[in-house]
Amino acid sequence: MQFTGKLALVTGASRGIGRAVAVALAQHGAEVFCTSTKPGGCADTLAAIAALPAGSGKAHAVVADVAAAADVQRLAATVMADGRAPDFLINNAGVTRDGLFLRLSEEDFDVVLNTNLRGAFLVCKAFARAMAKARGGRIVNIGSVVGLTGNAGQANYAASKAGLVGLSKSLAQELAGRGITVNVVAPGFVQTDMTAALPAEVQSAMQQQIPLGRFGTPEDIAGVVSFLCSQAAGYVTGQTLVVDGGMTR
Repeated sequence: MQFTGKLALVTGASRGIGRAVAVALAQHGAEVFCTSTKPGGCADTLAAIAALPAGSGKAHAVVADVAAAADVQRLAATVMADGRAPDFLINNAGVTRDGLFLRLSEEDFDVVLNTNLRGAFLVCKAFARAMAKARGGRIVNIGSVVGLTGNAGQANYAASKAGLVGLSKSLAQELAGRGITVNVVAPGFVQTDMTAALPAEVQSAMQQQIPLGRFGTPEDIAGVVSFLCSQAAGYVTGQTLVVDGGMTR
């Protein structure tokens, strides 16, 4: 994969999957804009990219809340300040507000849907016209296996990720004529600060559900995203690629 000269946007790039995706794209030569909701939130991501070998891409940090339309418009103006549309648009920003359905508040439902689904809609809306004019590009939305299977205590999160699949399939059909592919990557259990804090017996029980016998890593997800951005995936659109070690069957 060679992304030299390509422009990428990765939302929610301060840690985990977002950081790994931003680093992977830069490692292949892309210039990457990284977002977080807090000033300095992407400092570690930028440092990791700066430490890559010579010839790798550079990175920029932008503070933006994808659930806020004004922030997204400002983000678009920043990314496209030189008149270029992004080649790669990665919607990774997401939040959780877990709770059993009978106790789930309207606020917790709305917060999750606004960031995870409406946020992806706003970002795609802000860049799609310029990408269509450029007649090419890749949109990759980060979903979850929970959006395909559901999960007790995550009705809001599952709904947001399921909605992302429908949004992506519809965009794939509308934008295909302009050479833009739109796909979803749906991770399973991935190593995060949260999973690392779980008791050993809980981690073991979770891993027993995975045929490959281990949690995924952010780099596992980043590799699939990089593939979808590459020329090798030029005929792949409207798809949901599950990356869960075989857990979902």
